[in-house]
Amino acid sequence: MIRIDGAEKSGSGTIVRLAAALCTILGQELHLWNIRAKRDKPGLRPQHLQVVLACAQMCHGKVEKAEVGSHEIIYRPGKQLMGGVYEWDIGTAGSTTMLAMSLALVGCFADKPSTFRISGSLFQDFAPSAYHMQQVLFPLLRRMGAGAELEVKKPGYVPEGKGVIEVKVNPAEGRLRPLALPQQGNVTGIKGIALSSHLAEQRVSQRMAEECRNRLREDSYHADIESRHDTQADQKGAVLSVWAETDSGCLIGSDRAGRRGRSSEEIGRYVARNLLQDLKTGAAVDRYAADQLIPYCAVASGTSEYVIPAVTEHVETNLWLVHRILGSSTSLENNRVRIQGADCQQSLR
Repeated sequence: MIRIDGAEKSGSGTIVRLAAALCTILGQELHLWNIRAKRDKPGLRPQHLQVVLACAQMCHGKVEKAEVGSHEIIYRPGKQLMGGVYEWDIGTAGSTTMLAMSLALVGCFADKPSTFRISGSLFQDFAPSAYHMQQVLFPLLRRMGAGAELEVKKPGYVPEGKGVIEVKVNPAEGRLRPLALPQQGNVTGIKGIALSSHLAEQRVSQRMAEECRNRLREDSYHADIESRHDTQADQKGAVLSVWAETDSGCLIGSDRAGRRGRSSEEIGRYVARNLLQDLKTGAAVDRYAADQLIPYCAVASGTSEYVIPAVTEHVETNLWLVHRILGSSTSLENNRVRIQGADCQQSLR
């Protein structure tokens, strides 16, 4: 049994999600305690619990103490990792993309293609944007042999949630390929999506896009940002997501969700500023993909290498966890991440 103290490193839900996914792939039992010990509301929240239950469902595993607020779980994965069609409703405005990120990793090792239909929030602070996952993370993973795609079926925001994404994952043929992005290269284009729900009269989509374009233009970048207006969501909401492409194959994104009291212009400025900051560091990936790519690189065959904008607690936590669970060799020097994929003798499915 793999034993993990959830108070280590970030002490966050990242440890729950990643540990559950990796142990599912390995078929290794997991004892996790002090869950989210460093967060304001320690213990399992609905979105973290759903990750564990979904992983268990995909392999007919069993989980002890699986309930909201629990500070400890014992997870026993089943022997077979099954693809197929699954549907999960987080039941709150919890992040659909956090769940999708964990399950996409599991789906790479399933016995057949998987389709995940997930309900909850798609756009919020402190969680991946569905558009960033669709336009940045998943295209990078496809280069590694992970056939992952995401479709936004219905936007969803805090506090209502009730949005829907559909994620399709094809099993990798053998091991994933390593990712090599040693340098940023030159920006060849910037694209984006400005989405708002039930806010067409206020021109929220156009205002976010215009402000972002103007700020990027000040640094001599032209951005092609599409304005979209939605009427399906259960509440008003907005999100701006942009991504830069470079001639060395890099994808570097930035995004921001709307909320009450946050103006369209403020969102546009924030997204432009973060993108420019990451580009100016010379990084090959953005601040979000920096940690999101780690578990995929850790199960790949060979050495992955990429330059990150800055070292965050999520980067440090994920590097620690893949070494702890998989035995992957990792290094981080001058913001350059190197990850040697898990030994082929590991029982990766």
